[in-house]
Amino acid sequence: MILNKKPKVLFSTEEISQRVKELGEEISKDYEDIVIISLLRGSFIFAADLVREIDIPVNIDFMTTSSYGHDEVSSGVVEIITDIRTDIKDKDVLILDDIIDSGNTMKKVVEFVQMKDPKRIKICCMLDKPSRRQADINPDYVGFTIPDVFIVGYGLNYGDYYRNIPYIFTFDD
Repeated sequence: MILNKKPKVLFSTEEISQRVKELGEEISKDYEDIVIISLLRGSFIFAADLVREIDIPVNIDFMTTSSYGHDEVSSGVVEIITDIRTDIKDKDVLILDDIIDSGNTMKKVVEFVQMKDPKRIKICCMLDKPSRRQADINPDYVGFTIPDVFIVGYGLNYGDYYRNIPYIFTFDD
């Protein structure tokens, strides 16, 4: 699905890189070691970049959820498609996502992960869109806070495309 719309860059590759470095430094100061759970597919690029900026022992695992399908707006129904394999009992856990929008996906994931009895759960997202929040979820680490616009790139998709774009953009009509 390639659109005939002009991209409007919101965050350049350089801005993203700098912010991810800062997040890595902040997380490294807050923990001795950590289990990171990256929510696929959107956060895989952010996760790969972030873990390389963290200077403490990191165990990384992945969880697959779905609520968007090919739409621009969440369906509101959150499914856990693939669970983690790591035992997180009594461990510090950081859940990573590309974006927190309504918060419904993250709320469901936090509740699901909490049942595995970790010591502590915190949340990190590349993008936070608080104006659309429906669930009582507030990330502990945020790359950028954005207004209510549909964004693409740096792991975020439109249909099956654009995840590979190294910057974050929206479309000008």
